[in-house]
Amino acid sequence: MTHTADQHAKPPEVLRYTAFATDPAGGNPAGVVLDAAGLDDARMLAVAADLGYSESAFLTPGPAGTGPGERAYTVRYFSPQAEVPFCGHATVATAVALAERDGPGDLVFTTPAGTVPVTVAEADGALRATLTSVEPYVAEAEAADVTEALAALGWAAADLDAALPPRIAFAGARHLVLAAATRARLADLSYDFERLRALMLRLDLTTVQLVWRDDAHASGTVFHVRDPFPVGGVVEDPATGAAAAAFGAYARELGLVRATAELTLHQGTDMGRPGLLTVTLREEDARVRVSGTAVRIPG
Repeated sequence: MTHTADQHAKPPEVLRYTAFATDPAGGNPAGVVLDAAGLDDARMLAVAADLGYSESAFLTPGPAGTGPGERAYTVRYFSPQAEVPFCGHATVATAVALAERDGPGDLVFTTPAGTVPVTVAEADGALRATLTSVEPYVAEAEAADVTEALAALGWAAADLDAALPPRIAFAGARHLVLAAATRARLADLSYDFERLRALMLRLDLTTVQLVWRDDAHASGTVFHVRDPFPVGGVVEDPATGAAAAAFGAYARELGLVRATAELTLHQGTDMGRPGLLTVTLREEDARVRVSGTAVRIPG
């Protein structure tokens, strides 16, 4: 009997991290494969599906032209159902995994969405990664699409915060931003999975970014967020770095915050997996920075 190379292929080492938290029980879990050389699309998708996390990251050496000693990698991201162009929490998890192996410092990730620089530094005894998004944009959301999204969510038009109008925001992946008028509205999430999924596929959305501005903070820079993710086969993403970056662009475009600002996003609380995302805006740079910790999941 003869065997193909695939039959003898060594299974990839899959690391498990949770991003935007210091407790393995919080944040958003991601799979990380630091050496994906030899894995084709089907095997990467199979690994992601078997793991069952919202996304997993797969690394190969940096593209041709990478300088000697430069810490550069090509990264691809897979949900259990499909490849996605960019994933913030898996980027943070991957950067921390690399820093634990090779030490903190600067990294360059070449992703399907573009080049994403990441810096990892130690702060207060924890490794913290900061990614810099690709060039973002914010676009109008068609009224009919917003109406359909609200219907799929089971929200009424009156449930929206008129001060934060719906928009499509992009910083590596597209998200529909909808702002809830109350914390209670945000907390009550029960939606039509297939109906929202169909709309998101038509609009090429990665998540719907549901936000509530915490008016208890005079700074106006604290938000609670949730991200339905039916296109990835997941009801809800616990902490979403790509959506956080897109929301930073949205907040700046609408003048909700100063041109140079730091936003705090709380996510995962309503799922019992609290996470904390820091979004940094700089007046001189349109790109958005998203920071957070990550920790290895035991077992």
